[in-house]
Amino acid sequence: MKQFTHLDRNSKAKMVDISGKKATLRYAMARAVIEMNPSTVRMIKNNLIKKGDVLTAAKIAAIMAAKKTSDIIPLAHPIKITGCDINFFYKTNGIIVEAEVKVFDTTGCEMEALTMAAVAGLVVYDMIKSGDRSAVIKEIALLEKRGGKSGIWKRNQGRSSPSI
Repeated sequence: MKQFTHLDRNSKAKMVDISGKKATLRYAMARAVIEMNPSTVRMIKNNLIKKGDVLTAAKIAAIMAAKKTSDIIPLAHPIKITGCDINFFYKTNGIIVEAEVKVFDTTGCEMEALTMAAVAGLVVYDMIKSGDRSAVIKEIALLEKRGGKSGIWKRNQGRSSPSI
C-alpha cells in the first residue's frame, strides 16, 4: 500500500513540505450531483426560486470557497489559483456541478476543485430547501487532475455516471 504523505514517522498528521518542489501548471476537475424534485429543477431553470438566481449564487460561493480552501482543510497549502470555473448541467431530477481549477504552483488543486463542487451543492440546497427539503447532495468526486510529479489522473471511463 502506498504511504500517505500527510503522516509523520509516528503516524501523526503533518503538512507536507513542498518547499523543494518546482512550480508547474496544474489542473483539477471535480463533480457534485444534487438530486431534487423535477419541479424544483424547472423552478431553478426559470429563475422562480424566491431567494434569487440559484446557480449564480452557487457559482460565486464556489469561487470564493476555492480561494479559502486552505483555511478550512487543515493540511491543504495556500495556493495561487490562476483560474477557476464552474458549470451546471440540468437533468430531469437534479443538477450536475463540474468545477475546474488551474494553478501554477508547487502543489495540486484537487482540494480546491472538490471544495468548489461541494460548496456549490450546499448553496443550491440552501436556496431550494424551503420548497424541497428532500434534495440530496451526493457523488462529490475528483474527475481529473493534471500536473506535478504524478502527471495525469482521470476517473475510470467505466465510472458510474451520476444517478440522476
